[in-house]
Amino acid sequence: MTKFVLISDTTLAYEYRNFPLLDFLPCAPSKAVPAPVYKFLKGPAPPALPDGQAVFSQYSIRKLEAALLRKYRREDIAVAHEDYLSNFIKDDTEIIGISTMDPLGLGPTTMSYFALFGGDLNAWVRKEWDTLVAKVNAARSGTKAKLIVGGPGVWEFTILRDEIDKYNFDYIVQGEMDDMAATLFEQIRSGDIDPAVFYQGYMTYDDHFRKVIKKDPKFLARGITQQAFPKLEEIPEIVAPSMKGMVEVMRGCGVGCDFCEVTLRPLRYYPVEKMKREIEVNVRAGQTNAWLHSDEIFGFKHGNMFEPNEEAISEVFSAAMGVKGVKTSNPTHGRISIPAGYPEMISNFSKILKASPRNWIGIQTGVETGSDELARKHMPNKTLPLKIGPDGSWQDIVWQGVHTETRYYWRPAFTLQVGQQDETDEDNWDSIAMINRLSNSFVDGRPFEFTVTPLLNVPLGRIKSRSLNTEMLSTSMLAVYYASYRHLAKMATRDGFRDSRGGFVSRLGTGGIISLGGRLMLRTVENIARKRGVDIDKVKRWGNEHDKEITSLASLSRA
Repeated sequence: MTKFVLISDTTLAYEYRNFPLLDFLPCAPSKAVPAPVYKFLKGPAPPALPDGQAVFSQYSIRKLEAALLRKYRREDIAVAHEDYLSNFIKDDTEIIGISTMDPLGLGPTTMSYFALFGGDLNAWVRKEWDTLVAKVNAARSGTKAKLIVGGPGVWEFTILRDEIDKYNFDYIVQGEMDDMAATLFEQIRSGDIDPAVFYQGYMTYDDHFRKVIKKDPKFLARGITQQAFPKLEEIPEIVAPSMKGMVEVMRGCGVGCDFCEVTLRPLRYYPVEKMKREIEVNVRAGQTNAWLHSDEIFGFKHGNMFEPNEEAISEVFSAAMGVKGVKTSNPTHGRISIPAGYPEMISNFSKILKASPRNWIGIQTGVETGSDELARKHMPNKTLPLKIGPDGSWQDIVWQGVHTETRYYWRPAFTLQVGQQDETDEDNWDSIAMINRLSNSFVDGRPFEFTVTPLLNVPLGRIKSRSLNTEMLSTSMLAVYYASYRHLAKMATRDGFRDSRGGFVSRLGTGGIISLGGRLMLRTVENIARKRGVDIDKVKRWGNEHDKEITSLASLSRA
């Protein structure tokens, strides 16, 4: 008897040819990426065990599995492969749980594509979600199984509330539940929700990023008698392998940007031994990469003014690389001010991580703007321990950070926002200048390595009205999009084949599609921008002429 069936979001279960950033492919509109191209780049189906369970699953599902195993037997729980749901969903199944990241296609990257192209909210991520839920509902038809959904993407159901009934969900679960998962499942299966333990409602934010609590019988969150977040010792360790060898290093961020919900979570640092045990689980399943998840790796056990703790971070990297069977490792997120101010430290990290021309250390970074004013207003701590003014402009800090990272074989994947509060056209042109400056810079004879993805800061009210369209992008916003995709096309052409994985034919196909896709995307964005009045020639030259250069790299170095 399988009481509980856990299922990964389809878009988080594929490898996407192991190409950098191709994991974001599902964010693309389905009308812009033809099905054959999408399916090829998505790669082969994930492997399944003989009984139909998934060999690898997204990290959040593995955490939930581990939490349930604290109370229930192994045979009570199955992490099902999407293609074998009928092996596990039977008459006696009680709960089906799905974890999701962007079910309705309302995530920042997905919405940014929609604002550019217009049309229906029908990105590949939404199509995949619809297909998965249809499979689940077909498998549970006629059974007593209740369907619950959790994960970081559930906020989307607080915005488009009517979608819950459409999908026939029983409950939406919001928030960290590592310490309460067994109790949650027990109360759902019994139909007896204790209001002191679980609040029936959800937390959201108003337009000023203030918390708002709303009652709703379809939502479950931590109740008033519970602490707001699980303590470190209450977070279970995974017992089965996660996708791409992901493990956690810490939770929370603490940087305090006013547009980010993660900063509201308390900082909790994993002991190195806890992290190593999770890596060992993945290695036993054949994983050779340790993907170290945090929301801000350079904030790990940080000092005053967010000064990086080199010793603590080095211990994390050394421990990961020291696990027998691990060949590569990289963190998920980190701010750019640390490479800017501490180049020698990044050099030391590169030695630990064995960075090289064939082993670039990928890291996601929210650079968000090229404007000093917006950086000071919305993310003042992101520059720390450097400061805008004494240590140069925000553009100078970003430039120095990419200079350091390229020199030591780190490749940042930048996000860049448009539509921030109090944003002006001049702010957007500052962002364009920053992109162009970086795109045309070199270190040791090599071009700067980075990607930049423009994101539209969409007010929740516009999403609720379902009226989002290309009119939301002003001329200067579109100019930022064009500058971004101009650089991305350059990167795709330069690195498409080099960074592809697999055999020669697979690399040729992946590299060719990515290179061609980058050029086609640029052409499309340029046509849209021209029609909307963007001065394309001005965008191309902005920031490259009459712009001061950083003449002394030591001017920003804190090494």
